Amino acid sequence: MLFRYPILSLFIFFVLTSCDKSKQKPLVLMTDFGEKDGAVAAMRGVANGVSHNLQIYDLSHQITPYDIWEGAYRLFQTSPFWQEGSVFVCVIDPGVGTARKSIVLKTKANHFFVGPNNGLFTLIAEAEGIEQLREIDLKKHRLPKSDSSYTFFGRDVFVFTGAKLASGVINFDEVGIELPISSLNLIKYQKAMFEDGKILGGIPILDVQYGNVWTNIDKKTFKKLDVKVGDKLIAKFYKNNELVSEVIVPYQNTFGEVKVGEDLCYFNSLMNLSFAVNMGDFSKKYSVLSGFEWKIELQKLQK
Repeated sequence: MLFRYPILSLFIFFVLTSCDKSKQKPLVLMTDFGEKDGAVAAMRGVANGVSHNLQIYDLSHQITPYDIWEGAYRLFQTSPFWQEGSVFVCVIDPGVGTARKSIVLKTKANHFFVGPNNGLFTLIAEAEGIEQLREIDLKKHRLPKSDSSYTFFGRDVFVFTGAKLASGVINFDEVGIELPISSLNLIKYQKAMFEDGKILGGIPILDVQYGNVWTNIDKKTFKKLDVKVGDKLIAKFYKNNELVSEVIVPYQNTFGEVKVGEDLCYFNSLMNLSFAVNMGDFSKKYSVLSGFEWKIELQKLQK
């Protein structure tokens, strides 16, 4: 009968599909798999098998292999821009198949992070706060017939659980037993701090496309140096407490305020102090890389 009334049929179809999708939240994938083979496609297939209507997005699949710290920073960089309820499936897991726990972290910003308990959620836990932590019940939330697989938890456990959570098939309480917040593994690193007229900070990541060096020095800490636009600073870069480079750079608002090929420091899109060469590569020029073992010491150049 409905086909005799096409407008009514379309309206009912719209209502039914809208109701189904209203329960679902974005599923965001981040891995170090690259996209040369079928690993990411396999994960997408598993998610699609949980729900055909699931919205699946990619954060990145180009994280440096095994680099847990880089993955931690990319979560910190991107998650604030995603709606509440978004589920992030995070697979940088060099300890796959070992005793490390498979977990889901719920933050106070109402984001969910699914992955291994190996330090990957260090920065997001600090930035958003921890609401609750649960261990994935592998007897309930594992891809059927995958019990004998030990090396692809991204497909068999993490995306399967994440898709169930994002689609509303399960709620957070059904993930598994609650864990004490203190059981979350965290990576130790140099936090930004001011002491004795200097700022100490870390170098969590590079702006890899351009070779800019991003620190974790925020504006509140930076202001303690009483620096104005155009003032120069002395920056010392250390790896494992050994000096790698020492540079004098002007503080500017943006790249074009210095000549092409000249150095500067500025605040990046996350409002953290960063170092660049206008239309050049600061990282290569001064052999500065990133990671929890890298530190920066900063002070104002006295006139």
